[in-house]
Amino acid sequence: MTENDPGRLTRRTMVAACASASAGALGLAETASAQRLPAPPRAKGPLVWLDMDQQELDDAYDQRAYAPNQPNITERRNWNSEKVRAVLGEPVRLSYGAAEIEKIEVYKTSWPNAPVNVYIHGGAWRGGRAAQNAYMAETFVKAGAHFAAVDFYNVGETGGDLFPMVEQCRRAVAWVYRNAASFGGDRERIYLCGHSSGAHLGGCVLLTDWAREGLPQDIIKAALLGSGMYDLKAVRMSQRSSYVKFTDRMEHELSAQRHLGRIRTPLTLTYGALETPEFQRQTREFHAALVAAGKPAQLIVGKGYNHYETQETMGNPYGFMGRAALEMMKLA
Repeated sequence: MTENDPGRLTRRTMVAACASASAGALGLAETASAQRLPAPPRAKGPLVWLDMDQQELDDAYDQRAYAPNQPNITERRNWNSEKVRAVLGEPVRLSYGAAEIEKIEVYKTSWPNAPVNVYIHGGAWRGGRAAQNAYMAETFVKAGAHFAAVDFYNVGETGGDLFPMVEQCRRAVAWVYRNAASFGGDRERIYLCGHSSGAHLGGCVLLTDWAREGLPQDIIKAALLGSGMYDLKAVRMSQRSSYVKFTDRMEHELSAQRHLGRIRTPLTLTYGALETPEFQRQTREFHAALVAAGKPAQLIVGKGYNHYETQETMGNPYGFMGRAALEMMKLA
């Protein structure tokens, strides 16, 4: 799963809420319309962020009002994960650290010396496990790549601190580079993918000074980040501060958009046109900042997709995220 789980709802209702799409993006509509369920009439409160009052900002960082079919998608992904495990077999769980959670689930391709897709899951920083993303693996394994999904603590297990989660993801990537040959991987072809809060963590991983670890600075050849958060200022002002213990240091150091000079990896960024206005804005502004800084970056907007539906396309070589990942890895 990715962001917060809503109660089961039976139908969608479209409400227009347009936001400008970035120039130069691939597959963009003229406008991107967020999708949300109707809410009872209420008086708008004082503005706290852009044109949003506190309730609107809280909703913009909570998928429940914008993705009512999330329970159906979760059921579908769990079912597809079972099918993939039946086809590929259980993954190999490899330890990248001493803690029990510090494992990487590797679905191995039969191709020798194959590239590796390291995947960082989402879950609003609060949940999710590597096993829940098995449905993606077959796309990569059949295309000739290893699929390596990372397990790490959630923010409830770290006492509200995001730093340990970032460090675990960094150590996992470093472990893959050092040990890729042990499972038939090519350490010179490591790629990173993440979605939602996993895209936030992935963005932080891209800021790593790998030379301090005795590793080449380009150990990640390219990255695909979907529907992420790249500046934590607005997130800190939202309801997520009820379970993340934000500090000034956390907000600054874990906002990838504030450290563009440290990003050396070509990036593909994605989001869905039916996502919350903030998840759309975060990606558009990060892409624009990267381009302005002369960094290699492209933006793809999935028309007609909400937050959870975008991630689901990673399990399909013809889905817009699956296709982008394979193209990134030169496997399309």
